[in-house]
Amino acid sequence: MKIGIISDTHLKEVSQQLIDMYDQYFSGVDVIVHAGDLVSMEIVDFLGQKPLHVVQGNMDNRDIRERFPKKEVIVVDGFRLGLIHGWGSPFGMERRIRSQFNDVDAIIFGHTHRPANRRDKGVLFFNPGTASGVAVSGSHSIGILDLEEEIKGSIIVL
Repeated sequence: MKIGIISDTHLKEVSQQLIDMYDQYFSGVDVIVHAGDLVSMEIVDFLGQKPLHVVQGNMDNRDIRERFPKKEVIVVDGFRLGLIHGWGSPFGMERRIRSQFNDVDAIIFGHTHRPANRRDKGVLFFNPGTASGVAVSGSHSIGILDLEEEIKGSIIVL
């Protein structure tokens, strides 16, 4: 099972960059997760070509905030995945978001615009970075989670 992970698109409409990214990297995934700051329902509609899970971010409009939760736990292939956008300073983010979930195998988050792919005490913390917002790390990026015997994350620099 492959999950395409995207966050912080900050797009008011579907761009050619998003279409190209989807065609190249997400056309073969089974599920897509967006970790917030979509900004527009157009992005939801576009990514909804595949089964889609979304959490709201701090920059999302009222339509998105009314439709999607701030956090969620989904079960995919027997793995429990916590989804949350995040808030506040990027420093201490993993500690803050960890306190929001019990008994999860991974926490997928956004907000910092910085990719993360690391384990701490058995939990994978995975942030795909920003797909098209201001790239703090210098590059736009997305991610893929491979669910096999364990969860393996990959960051893809666009």
